[in-house]
Amino acid sequence: MSLNTHIFLKEREEENSKFVEIQQSQTTSIAAEDPLQNLCLASQEVLQKAQQNGRSKCLKCGGSRMFYCYTCYVPVENVPTEQIPHVKLPLKIDIIKHPNETDGKSTAIHAKLLAPEFVNIYTYPCIPEYEEKDHEVALVFPGPRSVSVKDISFHLQKRIENGVRSRNDDLDKPSIKRKKTEEQDLNDNKCKETPLKKIVFIDSTWNQTNKIFSDERLQGLLQVELKTRKTCFWRHQKGKPDTFLSTIEAIYYFLVDYHTDVLKEKYKGQYDNLLFFYSFMHQLIKNAKSPGDKETRKITH
Repeated sequence: MSLNTHIFLKEREEENSKFVEIQQSQTTSIAAEDPLQNLCLASQEVLQKAQQNGRSKCLKCGGSRMFYCYTCYVPVENVPTEQIPHVKLPLKIDIIKHPNETDGKSTAIHAKLLAPEFVNIYTYPCIPEYEEKDHEVALVFPGPRSVSVKDISFHLQKRIENGVRSRNDDLDKPSIKRKKTEEQDLNDNKCKETPLKKIVFIDSTWNQTNKIFSDERLQGLLQVELKTRKTCFWRHQKGKPDTFLSTIEAIYYFLVDYHTDVLKEKYKGQYDNLLFFYSFMHQLIKNAKSPGDKETRKITH
């Protein structure tokens, strides 16, 4: 092989390597800008048709809505229930909604529409009683006392152990038997699945959350924070960090982290359809902001 040929091949190899690096960098950049693009979603054709046809009525209250009724928590007439996905969740979800939160802007309703038997929505001051179940319920809310998703089981297990000790200390029994009973209870608990049975979310603007969060009925719950996720919500509030998520984003990302960090199972898109409505609306608004797309802007307005 001549020297010139060798130099040519080496330069060609370096050019190819740089091209691959550029392609990978662009792909990473696009994914970072649009984290919704690689979701495993059901066909959104039914939403596309509904968007083209415009509003239709709610079969429960008769109200005129687009896609779904935000007061009855059901799809509208031209979005048949059988054509939207049904998502199974590994635990129950309670959503506490601020009374001043605009129903039509709340993404919490998406969870109720897509996983109806797993999700309940309450309007503050209506809050379920968690006092007797604070060892199996957690609240997603940022703060200095918050723990990560992967540490939930550890902290709830400690609550169970402390509860067992407290109950046994009240029993009028010899200390040896009390110790055996406590050890047996702890061993039984360790054999069980993760103690978390329900997760609670607050649905409101960030400026309104303190009124709900400071309610004594929620103060005893373990707090969990999603520290590494960033929002792509189109109504992001000014002055707030991009880790402050919309309600449906918080539910989705919590479940993904819970699936991998607590259940220790590989995530294969099982909860992606929780973003079925959210991702569609995100794309609509993204298109509406693009220059030259007058038809989309007209429809979304």
